[in-house]
Amino acid sequence: MRSSKQAIGRAVDQPNPQVRFYLFHGPDGAQSRGLAERLREALGATKFTVLAAALKSDPVSLADEASAMSLFGGKRLVWIEPATKDIEDAVVALLDGPETENPVVAIAGQLPRTSGLLKAVESCPLALAFAAYAPEGQEAERMVVDLGRRVGLKISGPVAARIAANCSNDQAIVAQELQKFSLYVDASSHSPKELDHEAIDAVGVDSEGDFLRLADLALSGDVAGLTLELERLPPGGAAAIPVVRSLQRRLLMLAPARASVERGESPDAVMTSLGKSVFWKDKPQIARMLSNWDAERLARVAERTGQLERSLIFSPAPEQAALGEELLAIAREARRR
Repeated sequence: MRSSKQAIGRAVDQPNPQVRFYLFHGPDGAQSRGLAERLREALGATKFTVLAAALKSDPVSLADEASAMSLFGGKRLVWIEPATKDIEDAVVALLDGPETENPVVAIAGQLPRTSGLLKAVESCPLALAFAAYAPEGQEAERMVVDLGRRVGLKISGPVAARIAANCSNDQAIVAQELQKFSLYVDASSHSPKELDHEAIDAVGVDSEGDFLRLADLALSGDVAGLTLELERLPPGGAAAIPVVRSLQRRLLMLAPARASVERGESPDAVMTSLGKSVFWKDKPQIARMLSNWDAERLARVAERTGQLERSLIFSPAPEQAALGEELLAIAREARRR
């Protein structure tokens, strides 16, 4: 079945137990991942990742994984990302087979209307497909308000518009910013707080200066340039968290772009699709990053960066040394093709 924009929220927040397979596709990968996470939370499930390449050689294994019990009991959500045409036979076997214990979610980029995967899902009542496109205008503001409510923030229209604009309407970046604001104002779902412009001025994305340069030097493998820039950081570690968040923003842009390359799109076409989200002077450097990193290595960097951010947030004083070590490790990894 194909879901509409109006119905998809309820479909993931109140999952139909008859639906075995969810396909989130389209150019807004951040929204697709957000919907998959909402589904996981609604199910109270643990995430179990399966690689598309593994399903190509063993299509029946998807149904096996969907029928398997979690190691600790409870529900599992079988997660496939990036989803390519390699999973078509596995999905058909899953939908044609007997009832399974756990649902499967697949996250794909732009799929053509001729896609066999898309046709199989849209024609089956046991599956659900949704095409995610970046929100604009009032829809983007509503997205910010809804995400804010989930972390205990009450956000007015003008504040929501500012956050959406600062984050280029990217749901993943918005979610990261709102988590930061929630910590800053000490908000929670049990103790909601108003988010105002003063808080954004203090810790928002547009207050972080040129820290993105450090992220780009690391991901480009420029060890010498990165070392010089690290030496110029102000002492005390105050810049550590803004630098980490700049790195996360760059990774959030690179990951879906690299996934598109690995699905067969040309690097030039992918760079064109990034459009205005990349400053024209940065495009040669971004193109080199897409060449240097594959999706699996980017995912590992993102995981390590998240761990570093959590350690910095909950440390009494952010450690600039830990930041430098991690950035230099990323730069050295980038030099390995």
